[in-house]
Parts: sequence; structure tokens; C-alpha cells
Amino acid sequence: MTYLATPQPRTPVPSLCVGERVMEFGHKVHLMGVLNVTPDSFSDGGQFFERQSAIEQALQLVEAGADIIDVGGESTRPGAQPVNADEEMERVIPVIEEIRRHSDAWISVDTYKADVAEAAVAAGAHLVNDISGLGFDERMASTVADAECGLVLMHIRKTPATMQNEIHYDDLIGDITSYFKKRLQRADEAGIDGDKILLDPGIGFGKTVAHNYRIIRELAAFRQLKKPLLVGTSRKSFIGAVTDRGADERLFGTAATVACAVFSGADVVRVHDVAELNDVVRVAEAVCAM
Repeated sequence: MTYLATPQPRTPVPSLCVGERVMEFGHKVHLMGVLNVTPDSFSDGGQFFERQSAIEQALQLVEAGADIIDVGGESTRPGAQPVNADEEMERVIPVIEEIRRHSDAWISVDTYKADVAEAAVAAGAHLVNDISGLGFDERMASTVADAECGLVLMHIRKTPATMQNEIHYDDLIGDITSYFKKRLQRADEAGIDGDKILLDPGIGFGKTVAHNYRIIRELAAFRQLKKPLLVGTSRKSFIGAVTDRGADERLFGTAATVACAVFSGADVVRVHDVAELNDVVRVAEAVCAM
């Protein structure tokens, strides 16, 4: 077994610039707070489905230290069924508008649909977090380019409904790297500014338990692509596979994965429990720096 003994060196990556807003990387790991406006997400489905509770939760996440609020209106858990664009927009657009009205935090919309992305940016979102890496909606690339917003390209195999079926990689890290190179080329051809792109290796999306832990351990391999790296491990089942705990009991397991991700070179961590994991990130940063 190979242990992560020392923090991995951070290859400089460009700042994220959207309009007049700038997010710099290298000196600080940013927290993306999860806000699921859904009835069926794997760990908090229905908890913030009512609009006012979603808005209140978003503001609490900002107060707790979230740099970005990631608003999602469709569950992408394994086996999840799709939601049409109109219903998704009805869930997320009013929430994004209210967050923008009451906070200057960065706002991300977690969607793979171009129509939803376009409406969300018009409502005040700064980033499109596309789990399909521009793969599910052929209009997404041009929509993001026209909106001049930020973009998270995530790695996934198949769709949320089928991604955990027949998982196989010839070379896990190499295959994901090749996927990113192709998606970055597609983004470039569509006219998306390369300095507006973050990469997410897709923990839990078409991976085995062992794959997920290996990605965290070898995250630094993706820094060759010279893009900010986003990692989302929060409450996921690969943590439960080790701890034998349900989704609402995985805070400490999540904290371990977040600390390791910081050591491996993550620039952004996507989490549900912002207050607690803000402390974890800050201490992990201090270990890396001292």
C-alpha cells in the first residue's frame, strides 16, 4: 500500500474570471456548498425542497464559509431518473434569484441541460456544473460559451441511471485524463474560455469503491492539465463501504476524504457540511503550508 506522506506540489492554475468576479487558486482551497432542491437526492432529498427552506439553507452555508453555492434541481445519485427541464427550472431558478439578491457568494447550477443552464446564468449563476462534461446535451457547449460563465467538466461513465453497471477501466487515471483532454478540446472548439474551466474526476460516478479512493490518492496526476480541480466526496457510498454508516452518519469519513483531497491538490471541495469541513480544510491547508 502506498501512503500519501507529503502534500503534493501544486502546479499553478489560472484564476477563474467571470465578468468582474475573480476566484484565485493556490493559496486557498475553496468550499462549494451543496444545495439540493430535490425530493430524492441520496442524503438530503426533500430537506430543502421547499423554496424558503432552500434559500435559508443557502445563506447559512455562506455564513458557515461556503465560497460557492451549488444549486441542483435533479438527483444524480446512482439509478436516478431524469427530470424534465421545465420542472428543473421551476425548482432552481427562483432559489438562484433569491441567493443572488441576498448574497455575493458565487453561485453554481448543477445541471447537464442547456436550457436550465441558460436560465440559471440569466438569473445570477456564475458557474455551470455539468456532470456529463458537455456530453448529454449537444447545446450545452455553445450555451456556456455564449453566456461567458464558468464551467465544471466532470467525468462520468454512461448516465446516472446506468453508471454503476459493468464498471471497467483499462487505466483508471489515464482513461479519465484522456476523457478530460477530449472534453477540453470540445470546449475550446465551442469557444469556451479555458480560464473558465474546472475539472472534477467524478467521485462515485461510474467508479468502484477502490477507484474512488485511488482517485483521491492520485489526484495530483490531473494537475498536468493545468486546470483547477474540484473534488466531491461528501457523504457518498464509498465512505459507507468502509465505515458501514448511512449517508447521514458519514461526516467524519467525509472529513478524512476532504483532508486527503487537500493534500493531493484539490482546489475546490464540494460538501454538504460546510461549517465542519471548513475547519478541516483550513487545518489541512496549515499542515501543507507549515
